Amino acid sequence: MSDSSSANTTASRRLQHFPVAFFAMVMGTLGLTLAWQKSAHVLALPSIISHVLLIVSATIFAVIVSVYLLKTIRHAPEVIAEFNHPIKMSFFPAFSIGIILTSIATLEVSSELSRFLWVLGSTLQLIFTLNVLTRWIHHQHFQVAHSTPAWFIPVVGNILVPISGVEHGFYEISWLFFSIGIIYWIILKTLIFNRIIFHDPLPEKLLPTLFILIAPPAVGFLSYMKLNHDVVDGFARILYYTAAFLVLLLMTQFSRFLRIQFFMSWWAYSFPLAAFTIASLVMYARTGSPGFATISYLMLTIVSLVVSILLYKTIKAIISGNVFKPD
Repeated sequence: MSDSSSANTTASRRLQHFPVAFFAMVMGTLGLTLAWQKSAHVLALPSIISHVLLIVSATIFAVIVSVYLLKTIRHAPEVIAEFNHPIKMSFFPAFSIGIILTSIATLEVSSELSRFLWVLGSTLQLIFTLNVLTRWIHHQHFQVAHSTPAWFIPVVGNILVPISGVEHGFYEISWLFFSIGIIYWIILKTLIFNRIIFHDPLPEKLLPTLFILIAPPAVGFLSYMKLNHDVVDGFARILYYTAAFLVLLLMTQFSRFLRIQFFMSWWAYSFPLAAFTIASLVMYARTGSPGFATISYLMLTIVSLVVSILLYKTIKAIISGNVFKPD
């Protein structure tokens, strides 16, 4: 076999096993972008950092979409298999969430672009939510072991919609999406904790998804603040401190996560930590408490370091081909 033929075969195999979990990478980089964007306003940090991160995030998003679209064309059976997989199916809505996050990140760049992305992302998110819930209700092959925190993505992801939706004047629609996300967060969190406590523990590959537990209350706080005209009331504090407790809980288990070998599931660390960072920045902006300023600086440092490590690990795994192996 010639070198060119061998290279083509390797490229085809990599494309065939290109995981849909790559879209979680978009959520992580955009989350970091938004954290630095908010820091520029609240902490007066350089805005150029968020501008660069937005360009990098948009580029990564475009590349992943292009590659996965190519996979859909050339390896449709593998895409269908992922879409029907009880765990992998949850990562498809990371695509629509990526669009919603881009809508939030581009609010300061172009209101028209942000509005278009919001409509597109919200519509796709609702479609994914209806599809996933329908399949959950009428399933024939889901088991308790299939439930993981990644199940939050397709349904609880709706909680992101109000952040830019309110800015574009879609107040009641934003309440609709917030209601879906907040209620199903409570339902799914109960199911996930039941699975974790009373059934087999999560396999090592999925342990990082525990960090997804932080995202719903953290993002819920941000959305509720938008819907509640930026007033920090009792419910806002419940959401924020719930997220804070989960960050503390998972940070005390740092040594456990440190021993896990790299999987694409590591990207589950990024967006939830970014969401809590932004929530802390909002709390500081609204209360003026120096304690929230300290938390904001600390969390911004942590999430920046985490995303940097994840990018390095991911690039290394792409070069070696380890990330393109079938399960």
